[in-house]
Formats: sequence, structure tokens, C-alpha cells
Amino acid sequence: MKIASLIKQSFIDWEGKTVAVIFTNGCNFRCGYCHNPSLVLPHLLPESELIPEETIFEYLHSRKGWLDGLVITGGEPTIQPDLIDFIKKIKQLGYQVKLDTNGSRPDVLENLLNRQLIDYVAMDIKTLIKRESYRKVTGINNGDMIQHIKDSLDVLRSSSVKYQLRTTVLPDHHSPFVINKLKAQLSNDEYVLQEFREGETVESHLINC
Repeated sequence: MKIASLIKQSFIDWEGKTVAVIFTNGCNFRCGYCHNPSLVLPHLLPESELIPEETIFEYLHSRKGWLDGLVITGGEPTIQPDLIDFIKKIKQLGYQVKLDTNGSRPDVLENLLNRQLIDYVAMDIKTLIKRESYRKVTGINNGDMIQHIKDSLDVLRSSSVKYQLRTTVLPDHHSPFVINKLKAQLSNDEYVLQEFREGETVESHLINC
């Protein structure tokens, strides 16, 4: 696993739980508002000093009985080829696991759920689930992407594992029309809106390069 960062203790990344959080290196989207450009932009990835898996396991072992679980975010964790093996080891330590994902890898998500390796999923819904809308936000114009997002939604909805869908509201994109349509389409899901925060982003980094 390419692990770029570790938050040793968080009370806000999984409601009602005290968790550690790891950030994986690399992403298959290029969302301009993303606040983790060092985990997304290919030319910045080598600058991240990766944390050995053993360091994570040693820390979690030392915090058994204090931490409730581990949140795996990124970047995009599902592009990591050894994600399943990594989570198996986390579960063997007795921890619950929350996965943050953009929903682009429904096959990986389904595999994790079928193996009962994750206990909660937070999936980003970037915008209206249409190719052009997603292209504007993610910078990716993949013809299969929208179907992958829809498939991930189907996987979550058919699973017994709790999940949350969330959208970061971008002032120049998410009009009241878009927000209202998303709320209507996702009315049967746990769906939340997140406020966009100013700061260093993928877009600002590219502009300043």
C-alpha cells in the first residue's frame, strides 16, 4: 500500500468513533477543488515520503482498546492493488474499517463488501451523474466512468453495510438546480452536502506551476 500520511487520532472522520486515518497516494480523478494535490498530481507523487505498512500496523496494535477503527481515504484507495490484503490485516487486529471512495471501482468495492472487510463507506457524488457534468468536475472524460459510478451505487444499495453519499458544493458549478436534482435522485440514501473550503487545491497548484 502506498500510504502518504497518517492522522493518529480523529473524532470527526467517522461519526461516533475515535479513529486513525490514512491517506493513500494516487488518484484516478483530477478534481480541481481537491485539497490533496500531493496525493493526486503525478508529478507530485514522488515527493511524498511513503509510510511503511509495518509502521501503521505497529501503531494500531499499540492503540488497541483506545481506537475504534481506521479510515482509509486518499487519493483514491481502490486503485491500490494490495488494498484487500492490507484491510485483511487491519481486520485481524480487531478494528472496524471505513472506506472513502469516488465510486470509480465498483468491482473492488463489491469484493470488499462481499468479503465483509469494510464496515462503512463514504462515497463522493461529484455532481449530476452524467458524463459531461462529471467531466467538468473531475477532469476525466472516460466513457465508462458514469456506468462505474452507477454500479457502485447499486453495490452499496444492495449491501447491508452502512454508507453515506456526499457532495462538495462548488460555488461555480453546483447551482440550486443541480443541488435540488441531486437531493431528489438520492432521496432514499443518506446524503450530505459538504462546504467547499478555500486553500491549496489541485487547480490552484496547476495555475501556479
